[in-house]
Amino acid sequence: MSFLAELRRRKVFQVAIGYLAVAWLLVQVTATILPAFDLPVWALRLIILLFALGFPIAVLMAWALELTPEGVKLDVSTSGRNRMLVIAAALMAVAVGWFFLGRVPPAQHAGSTAQAAAASTAPTRPNVVEHSIAVLPLVNASNDPEQQFFSDGLSENLIDTLSRFDGLKVIGRMSSFQFRGDKGDSATIGRKLGAAYLLSGSVQHSGDLVRISASLIKAADGSTLWAEHYDRPYKDLFKLQDEITNAVAGALQAKLLSSGAPASQDDRPPSGNLDAYNAYLQGLKYWHDEDFRKAAEYMTQAVQLDPGYAIAWAHLSGSWSTVAAFGNESPEVANEHMRIARLAADKALQLAPELGSAHAALAYLKIYHFDHQGALAGCRRSVQLAPKDGTVLNGCGYVFAQVGKLGEAIPLRARLLSTEPLYTINYLQYARLMMAAGRLDEAEKYLRTAESLPQTNPTWRPLIVFSRMIDAMMRGETKAAMGIAAEMPVKYRDLDVALAAQIGPDHKTADAALANALASTANPDPYSVAQIYALRGDAAHAVEWLQRASTHDLVYLPTDPLIMNLRDDPRFIAFCAKIGLPPPGEIETLSFDQIRALPSNRQARQ
Repeated sequence: MSFLAELRRRKVFQVAIGYLAVAWLLVQVTATILPAFDLPVWALRLIILLFALGFPIAVLMAWALELTPEGVKLDVSTSGRNRMLVIAAALMAVAVGWFFLGRVPPAQHAGSTAQAAAASTAPTRPNVVEHSIAVLPLVNASNDPEQQFFSDGLSENLIDTLSRFDGLKVIGRMSSFQFRGDKGDSATIGRKLGAAYLLSGSVQHSGDLVRISASLIKAADGSTLWAEHYDRPYKDLFKLQDEITNAVAGALQAKLLSSGAPASQDDRPPSGNLDAYNAYLQGLKYWHDEDFRKAAEYMTQAVQLDPGYAIAWAHLSGSWSTVAAFGNESPEVANEHMRIARLAADKALQLAPELGSAHAALAYLKIYHFDHQGALAGCRRSVQLAPKDGTVLNGCGYVFAQVGKLGEAIPLRARLLSTEPLYTINYLQYARLMMAAGRLDEAEKYLRTAESLPQTNPTWRPLIVFSRMIDAMMRGETKAAMGIAAEMPVKYRDLDVALAAQIGPDHKTADAALANALASTANPDPYSVAQIYALRGDAAHAVEWLQRASTHDLVYLPTDPLIMNLRDDPRFIAFCAKIGLPPPGEIETLSFDQIRALPSNRQARQ
């Protein structure tokens, strides 16, 4: 106690706190101005090291040099020297720890949160982990091809149920279903999916009888861990699902699981109505086929047969909101579908307040009503309730990005990539987040992966090509960007060529390309024109065209580095406030100019 009292008397604590505060402030200022002078990253680390080494010296000086009425007094007594050695050892440990903790530079610009998230969560192609399983699509052994939805639905039920076990990584449907009918060896399939175990089998539904054969094998050598054949009455389908799940879990328990049991399955109608369940499974098939109108039709049947079917209400909401957002409908029809989607989401939450997919469905709707705070809160709750649900992770990955929270969107996308290693669109979305965070090398890697995977949706290829063009523009590669723009569909080609031309040194060519695009296109896309003017630094015209843009385009604005070039312009700030977009100063996406100015990107251009 006397030692602590002496530290207080000699004002050691005050000196330590004051030193740390001043050092932290100077490090922040240095990190902010560092890029302006084109200094290397190690310069900031050197400054942090010098401050760290100076900390024990400052504190020791405070102890040794005592201010007295007679002046400054140096304590050179034996006890004073011993105590100084103790303090020196402790402070040196603190200084070394501070240095290593401070090696990552502090925030340098908007988007640093996203960059940190990208650096810490960047996924790679799948590595096989011990506690992992992939459920391959059960073969439809019925003579009726119309029963495919039934076998697929049972397969997805197994995926969802096994996903609720703690400590077990379950590969998602979008990846595992790519091996439908695949006769390849188990080791290859397991390696591609990143799964140590594979569950496969067949389903035959005929009249009142259901026959299921299933086997669990070790992917590496094809050895069978468990196998079983079931013949059950169709009316006992839910009991049969439980029986299979428990058998698989029992086989895996000693191998993979330390503890825990799955939560109650929430994809079944609470009434037990098998007709409602069949309608739900058919809707789910069309949901995954991205035919959302048909999905809505069957989900409507499901909730009519069982009005208490919460998850069917949630999927009904998601189906109609997706149709309204992407279905090229008139504003009146789209608004009506959004209204129905809102009623369905509200009903799902009323029935099941803890259903993650219901919170995600409502959050997605709030994005399109520019309620970014409500959408953010809804998705945070959704991910908390359903941290392994692929639909939730995908939907909320969009929502977090659309409210400008790259620091939350990036880890969520990374989590989905870990369980969906072959899901093409997710690699594209991750690459776009990397670009928004200024990590162009990461973006390029994931764009290449997206290009190498199957392009099952015809809209994906143009999105990938456009992203490659933006990546080239950010790198200052004008010729490459112009060449990629020429690959775009005719509908957008002139505007994309004009966009790519804006980064070149020839202003006359850029002006001519813009004039040609506006003249050659009968109804130019307002958002694309706004991007061009944003690159040109013409905020007045950019905002004018943004005012004509569709809601669908505007909700993606917070992830657009090109439009973020307007971040500090009062007219753009006022526009965002007027329609309900997040304040530009709170959006973590870097602007196009900021990304090009990053030291790593300047070095790449050189």
